[in-house]
Amino acid sequence: MGCFECCIKCLGGVPYASLVATILCFSGVALFCGCGHVALTGTVTILEQHFSSNASDHALLTEVIQLMQYVIYGIASFFFLYGIILLAEGFYTTSAVKEMHSEFKTTACGRCISGMFVFLTYILGVAWLGVFGFSAVPVFMFYNMWSTCEVLKALSVNMTTSPDQICVDVRQYGIIPWNALPGKACGMALENICNTNEFYMSYHLFIVACAGAGATVIALLIYMMATTYNYAVLKFKSREDCCTKF
Repeated sequence: MGCFECCIKCLGGVPYASLVATILCFSGVALFCGCGHVALTGTVTILEQHFSSNASDHALLTEVIQLMQYVIYGIASFFFLYGIILLAEGFYTTSAVKEMHSEFKTTACGRCISGMFVFLTYILGVAWLGVFGFSAVPVFMFYNMWSTCEVLKALSVNMTTSPDQICVDVRQYGIIPWNALPGKACGMALENICNTNEFYMSYHLFIVACAGAGATVIALLIYMMATTYNYAVLKFKSREDCCTKF
């Protein structure tokens, strides 16, 4: 066999669906975890400096955000390991690779492990749909604040409303208690918040984190199809009357 034919046969053994899903999964998780971690830190800074002067009012929120940041570390580590395992499982199950090495043989343990990957991937896919929805919440909050600031900027042209009458009250989102002071920002104070680096960075980082969560959901959907196909191949090949190429 020549070098070209050997390379073609090797490339035929690559599980391209699992490879694309792995790259997309790594990219999405990296964006979600990295951008989400920095954006959460910026959110705490904005609350402490502009919306909650008493540390006890946002102490619980700070603890929750710190816990979420530690969870982000765990998510990144888990998906790095899980993506590598699924990619290895895809290489193992690819028919071209099996034909290159030897006659394919499967065991009940191998089929059980493949079935476990199918179940776990479906569970993770449903869970990440929830994560994707949850990551859209801070984007919605920051967008409302940003759009209110745009209204304030437009008042310089049309002075039909006093700037002090346009406010953003973060207490309505439930992230700080109703007795927190000042709890809201109005007029020029609100516009100054929107012009700070913390707001600008946090807003855009939350958008990127939400996009990363969406990319991870797509990657898990591809994984679902790949693992289901791999399990079907193992089940089909394990039959004694299997005599055709799947």
